[in-house]
Amino acid sequence: MYDDRVLQRWLRLEASRMNDGVAAERPTLATLLEADRPVSVTRSGDEYRYDPAVLRSIADRLPAGLARRLRLPIICFASMDVPDSCSITDRYAFEALQALDEISTLREFRAGKVWIGRAIAYGLVAKYPTAVQVAFA
Repeated sequence: MYDDRVLQRWLRLEASRMNDGVAAERPTLATLLEADRPVSVTRSGDEYRYDPAVLRSIADRLPAGLARRLRLPIICFASMDVPDSCSITDRYAFEALQALDEISTLREFRAGKVWIGRAIAYGLVAKYPTAVQVAFA
């Protein structure tokens, strides 16, 4: 028989490795649009490049004030404790996704987060490459 604590420790280590590519610096959409080369840094210290076409397509559909507050990439947090959902802890990301018609306006941001289905989170990653990431908690 194995010790469950050992398995949990191993899973946390693997999740940490998977998060190496997650952006550690999250500039605003407005800042990224002004940059000649929109980049930030990952948790491992590597360069994280944003797709300018994706940035522009998002900005074209958001109110200007939200573009100045929205930090990218939007991070969807996946947890082993909640296997079918991800949380978003950034209020402006939540508002932006609602403005983009990706999340229902009936959803509410409560206690510092909103939950969305994992399938929706991965769909956002596919639809807005470089602007949305999934991080593992």
